[in-house]
Amino acid sequence: MKRLNPWKRFGIFALVGLLLSFVVSCATVSSDNNASDNRQEVEFWTMQLQPQFTDYFNQLIANFEAANPELKIRWVDVPWSAMESRILASVSAKTAPDVVNLNPDFAALLAGRNAWLNLNEQVPEEVRSQYLPNILKANSIERCKENNCRLENYGVPWYLTTQITIYNQELFQKAGLKTAPTTYTELAEFAQTIKEKTGKYALFVSFVPEDSSQVLQSLVQMGVQLVDEQRKAAFNSPEGKAAFQYWVDLYQNNLLPQEVLTQGHRRAIELYQAGEIAILISGPQFFKAIAENAPTIAKVSTPAPQITGETGKKSVAVMNLVIPRETSNPENALKFALFVTNSTNQLAFAKVANVLPSTVEALKDSHFRPVQGRNTQEDQARIISAKQIDETDTLLPPLKDIKRLQKIIYDNLQAAMLNEKTVEQALLEAENAWNQR
Repeated sequence: MKRLNPWKRFGIFALVGLLLSFVVSCATVSSDNNASDNRQEVEFWTMQLQPQFTDYFNQLIANFEAANPELKIRWVDVPWSAMESRILASVSAKTAPDVVNLNPDFAALLAGRNAWLNLNEQVPEEVRSQYLPNILKANSIERCKENNCRLENYGVPWYLTTQITIYNQELFQKAGLKTAPTTYTELAEFAQTIKEKTGKYALFVSFVPEDSSQVLQSLVQMGVQLVDEQRKAAFNSPEGKAAFQYWVDLYQNNLLPQEVLTQGHRRAIELYQAGEIAILISGPQFFKAIAENAPTIAKVSTPAPQITGETGKKSVAVMNLVIPRETSNPENALKFALFVTNSTNQLAFAKVANVLPSTVEALKDSHFRPVQGRNTQEDQARIISAKQIDETDTLLPPLKDIKRLQKIIYDNLQAAMLNEKTVEQALLEAENAWNQR
C-alpha cells in the first residue's frame, strides 16, 4: 500500500484533531450546563396550542417551577396532524415524553397496549373525586380477565366541550324556520324544508371512518347499543336498523352533500363559513374562528343546544393528560399533570380558550352562568355548553379498538347509502366483521 503524502497525512491529523477538540468542547459545555442546572426535567407535549396559548403555558410552567425548584418543564407543542404518528413512534422506541395531551379515543387505543400508567393505582380517590364522574369515565378503559371486567383509569381529565348547534338565522328565515332542531327527527324535517326553500343543505356530517365519531355517537343517541357485555356486536337490532335507515334516507334523498363520504369534519366548518349549510354541529370555541374567517356569517349565527335522539343523551368532547408507563419520572410527571388540571388552572385556561373545565369546583364559577350584560354569541354558546354537562355521558363504550368498530360500521353504512347493500345486509356484515375480528 502506498504511503500517504506527508501533507495529506498532516491534513488528516489536523482534521481528526479539530473533530476531537469539537467533541471535547461540547462535552465541556454540556458539563457546565448540567452543573448549573441540576433540576429534573419533565417533558410535556400538547396538541397545537401554540401560538394562541403560549403566554398562558409559559406562565403556568413558571408558576409550577417556582413551587417546585428541583423540577424543570420542557414544553413541546405538536401539530394536531402529527401527534398520533409522533407519539406512536416515541412509545414504540421507549422515548415518549413524561406527560402527553391526547383525546380519549386515541389514548384508549394505546391504553389497550398498556402504554400508560394505571392511575387507579397512582391517584388517591379524594383527588379523582375532584373531577366530573362522567368525564373521568371517558378516560378509562375496560379490562377483562376470565369474564371479570373493570374500568382502569389511564388519563387525567383536562378541558372539554359539549357539542352545540350553531345555525344560520338568515337561511332559517328564508326557509320559514324560527328555532334550531333539538332531535334527529326534527333535523330530518328541517333538512327537507331548508333544501326546498333555499336550495342549501341543512348540515354536513362526516362518514369517513378515520374522522369524526359524530355518526357513531348519533346511533347511541338514537337508542342503539353498540356492543354487549361480552363485547360482541349488539347494533344489529331494530334500533340499529332505524338508525342506519335514517342516515341512508338523508343521503339518498339528497339532503346531505355527496362529499360526506369522502371529506372530514373540517369540511363542515368550511361549508358553514361559506353559507352553504345552515347548521354546524360543533363546540362553542368555533364562534371565534367563524367571526375571524367569515364575519358576515358570524353576524347571523346563533347558538342552540345539542341535537340528540330519543334517549336524550348528549355527547362531550374531552382532552386529557396521560403518562407513559415507560417514563423514568412517574412521580414528578403525575405532580405536573395534577397541577395543570387542578381547579384553579383549569378555570384560568377555560376562560382563555372558551372551553369547559373538568373539575366540579371550577365549573361552579359564574363564568359559566347567565350574568346580566354577558350576552355575546360566545357567552351564550359557553353557557349553553356548560348547562348541558349534567346531561352528557360517555356515549361510546371504553374499547381499546373503538376506532375499528367505527370503521366497520361506517364502511357498511356507506355501502348502504350507495345502494351497494341493503340496510339489513350492511348491519349483518358489520356484525360479522366485528365478531370475527
